[in-house]
Amino acid sequence: MREVVHISGVPSPGPDLPALIGEVAKGDQDAFASLYDVVCSPVLGLVRSVLRDPAQSEEVAQEVFVEVWRTAARYRPERGGVMNWVLTLAHRRAVDRVRSAQASSDREQRAALLEHTPAYDEVTEQVEASLEREQVRRCLRTLTELQRQSVTLAYYRGLTYREVGELLAVPLGTVKTRLRDGLIRMRDCLGVTS
Repeated sequence: MREVVHISGVPSPGPDLPALIGEVAKGDQDAFASLYDVVCSPVLGLVRSVLRDPAQSEEVAQEVFVEVWRTAARYRPERGGVMNWVLTLAHRRAVDRVRSAQASSDREQRAALLEHTPAYDEVTEQVEASLEREQVRRCLRTLTELQRQSVTLAYYRGLTYREVGELLAVPLGTVKTRLRDGLIRMRDCLGVTS
């Protein structure tokens, strides 16, 4: 353990912190400068131990000293020493900064997850579409050749009833009947209820 050695042999008394804080409360800048000289290193050390980031630590320490300047009149000697009061302010500010940074990080992470989360399950959608296509193909195979031709031309090629009739060389009424009968059989095969 090290022992502090004073050149003059007598330890120099430190500044009277309660008196300094009383003068700071009255707006004395010289008293604040003296108080700053005494508490600066402990404040910065405490803040740095909480934050670990030198730049943020300096910023928080500055906020602490602004708060000391503004609220010096609130210091109560019966509740503890000046150094403890200032270090308590510093610790609270540092912890608030950590919590604020964590909350900000959590918000950004949630926002990023929401941006990258698909509105639906793509794999499930693809599988369901594939199964539905296969079921439609299976049901189309149950139709007669004439019904299958009529349904395929009208619904897969997008031809009108008249165009289907002209292509198959059958009357329009026959095309409509084949389509109606084919669609009824498709509906029953697919299990669709009306």
